[in-house]
Formats: sequence, structure tokens, C-alpha cells
Amino acid sequence: MKRIEAIIRPSKLEDIKEALKNSNINGVTISQVMGCGQQRGWTEYHRGTEITTNVLPKIEVKIVVEDDNVEDVIKLITSIARTGEVGDGKIFVVDIADCVRIRTGERGNSAL
Repeated sequence: MKRIEAIIRPSKLEDIKEALKNSNINGVTISQVMGCGQQRGWTEYHRGTEITTNVLPKIEVKIVVEDDNVEDVIKLITSIARTGEVGDGKIFVVDIADCVRIRTGERGNSAL
């Protein structure tokens, strides 16, 4: 099992949710996050004082899938989230040792 963590632009969330649903990929966790990468933020002036905002709003999408589905999910997310501009985001893939469905006690892939 792998956890796919995608940091994306907020404007791409609805399209990605719809594509995951259409691909029968369930069990998605979505969080609003702040961060910066190569975008570096922007500079504003407030009452004559320069203010640098170096964190930007992003969305973090987490999905745990079987190993066989990892590349398909990555391709799906990148095809929708890519604009070609700085700030499109990142995808991280993390190994998952085990999964337990609390309601039934099932473990491993059957608990997904």
C-alpha cells in the first residue's frame, strides 16, 4: 500500500475530486494548507510598509491505494493539476505498513 499526498492549487480541487470519483478511487482526505515552494509568495504595501507574504493557500489531497494503482493515480492528478506554471504543486508517495478498518477489524488491502 502507498499513500499519495498531492499538494495542489485550490482551483484544481473540484476537477480532481470528480476524476477520482469517476475512476472509483475512494477514501480521500482533503486539507486546506499553506506553503511555499518556488513561487516564493508576493510583496504588498500596507500603509506604506512593505509586507512579504511567503506562504500561499494550497490544498493537500491524501489517498491510500494498492501498489498497482499508484501510477494511475499520479497520472490522473498530474494531468488535471498541471498548468505549466510555477506553483502547480508536488506529489509525494509514502509506503504504508498496514491499514485497519476500525468497524470490522479488517487489515491490509481489504481494509481500504
